[in-house]
Amino acid sequence: MSKILEVKEATKRFGGLVANEKVSFDVEEGEIVGVVGPNGAGKTTLFNSISGAHPLSEGNIIFDGKDITTMKPYDICKLGIGRTFQIPQSLVELKVFENVLVGALCKRNNMDEAMAHVDKVLELCGIADIKYELAGKLNVPQKKRLEIARAMATDPRLLLLDETMAGLNATERKESVELIKKINATGVSILTIEHNMDVVMSVSRRVVVLVSGKLLTIGTPEEVTSNPEVISAYLGGGAKADGR
Repeated sequence: MSKILEVKEATKRFGGLVANEKVSFDVEEGEIVGVVGPNGAGKTTLFNSISGAHPLSEGNIIFDGKDITTMKPYDICKLGIGRTFQIPQSLVELKVFENVLVGALCKRNNMDEAMAHVDKVLELCGIADIKYELAGKLNVPQKKRLEIARAMATDPRLLLLDETMAGLNATERKESVELIKKINATGVSILTIEHNMDVVMSVSRRVVVLVSGKLLTIGTPEEVTSNPEVISAYLGGGAKADGR
């Protein structure tokens, strides 16, 4: 497999605070990679750097062979990186389909083509039946799916998911896992931040573990959850990092 994303020695400073320090890993074409770590580990900061919101202080980010380290978020999105946010960023006064249309118009000038793409994305994300609902009136699971749909509307080759399972119950998490797998099956590579280790185990080919802004380890879910350093840093002890 070829590498769609390469993070090289990524360092991000905010004044004297080092949020990420020399973090290096890659994502292969078609791969799902999980990103885990305690609160404050620098996971969302890493996403912000990859998507251009907070450019790196040092290091490089390579997407599909192109250095995007200093590029603006809009240009990175047009290249093929979509992202969601931990707290959904939908336009609450617009309808569901209008929110998704904003993303569809990122790469389309023809309104008919954009609307056809919106319908396709809504169907993929399981929210076609609420396309005329106001985004501000949706429940939590619906808001999460709309957030994913907005990102998918931009035709990403790489999708960054920031805690899409937060606030969901067990049944809703299972449904979201199936959605992630369905999206991945269309050829989209995925980098996902997730706290629930059961979810990480079920979707990820490899897992990146961050602690205090640094890369602790990267490996298969089985390797990571059996790693004594991960158990100590992420769970504070116990026999296995199994999410319990």
